[in-house]
Amino acid sequence: MFLLLTIFVPSSLAQSTNTLPALAPAYGEIPPTLWERFSSIIIILGAVIIIIVAVIAWLIHCAEPPYLLPSKVLARLALLDLQAKPEDGNLLSAVSQNLRRYIMAAYSFPEREMTTTEFCAVLADDGQFGPDLAKAIGDFLRECDQRKFARNKSATPLKAAARALEFINQMEKRQMSLTTANETTPPPVKT
Repeated sequence: MFLLLTIFVPSSLAQSTNTLPALAPAYGEIPPTLWERFSSIIIILGAVIIIIVAVIAWLIHCAEPPYLLPSKVLARLALLDLQAKPEDGNLLSAVSQNLRRYIMAAYSFPEREMTTTEFCAVLADDGQFGPDLAKAIGDFLRECDQRKFARNKSATPLKAAARALEFINQMEKRQMSLTTANETTPPPVKT
């Protein structure tokens, strides 16, 4: 069979298949990549950018500490907010807690949880309120307790938030009058 092929295949065709085609000229040396040429600069710039972003984020979030309102102001604001709400057990509880928070902050009462009876006893023993105001606040706190735990709801609202704000105003007036009285009295003369 091979013989037949050699006979029928022209010799010029056989020679052309054995010769190699002409090759293109060789490329030059491959240049270094971007990473190979500038790796140290890329690493340094990346670190600098990360540091700058971290500093900016820190300045945005931690630039100024949050301003916390004093407990006296928070209690007064809460009572103002509670005036518009319907009076129920939760509201009476919130009003009495905010009034207590105000008194504890304004008069340096002990920062511990007290029952209404204990709180009223501390209130009565403290001379800054006067007996009438201390008794009125104590009666108000007891009435709040009775109403929030009572089975039969009273038809007449207590207007607890407004009364608590009234007590706060009375306490502030009394504190101002005591401060001005202390300022106007001359110091004792030493002989």
